[in-house]
Amino acid sequence: MAKDLLEKGAILQRDQETYAIAPHLPGGIVSAEQLGKIADVAKKYGAATLKVTSSQRVAIVGLKEEDIDKAWEDLGIKPGAAIGLCVRSIKICPGTTFCKRGQQDAVSLGLKLDEKYHGMPLPSKFKMAVSGCMNSCSEPAIKDIGIMGTPKGYTVMVGGNAAIKPRLADVIADELSEDDVLALVDKIISFTKTNGSKHRLSRVIDEIGIDKFKEEIGL
Repeated sequence: MAKDLLEKGAILQRDQETYAIAPHLPGGIVSAEQLGKIADVAKKYGAATLKVTSSQRVAIVGLKEEDIDKAWEDLGIKPGAAIGLCVRSIKICPGTTFCKRGQQDAVSLGLKLDEKYHGMPLPSKFKMAVSGCMNSCSEPAIKDIGIMGTPKGYTVMVGGNAAIKPRLADVIADELSEDDVLALVDKIISFTKTNGSKHRLSRVIDEIGIDKFKEEIGL
């Protein structure tokens, strides 16, 4: 029976015959050359469509299994961690790099997090988001770790989830510098690696309580 091909970064489609691949585009920031490569590969291998994903990637949908390796070779772009138990994505808003409403540099911080954590194996799937202001365009309140810029620094929240049992994240710290955020994220990831649960962080926090969670990460 056909299934996802984790080692190839390929997701089986509804027809049970073709696959989608999603090149990794950190923060959704992509060059014209990269977009051109993605379009060229889609044309060359007869993809059904291109789909902009919620993880700020462009998925090439409807590839034959025998074309997957050749498609990746032509792209020359690493796969996005769209499947598997790992850090799936770090979603980033334009922040002060591009947006007139930005209050903090979401792009700089988000790309640092992406470089360090994207694809890192964990006991469960894990998502992050960084927003440069309180409009929260990257949806930090529904991510395992959400980071939101304010005029006084960054607010960090944990335990968000938009799945079958939606949960808004709990705020655990505010008015943080970029370095403070990076240190705190590292503690949360370390906890997730070692706490023994295979469930999303939202369920872990519901089970042990937010106060116990904060104690576990040294807050």
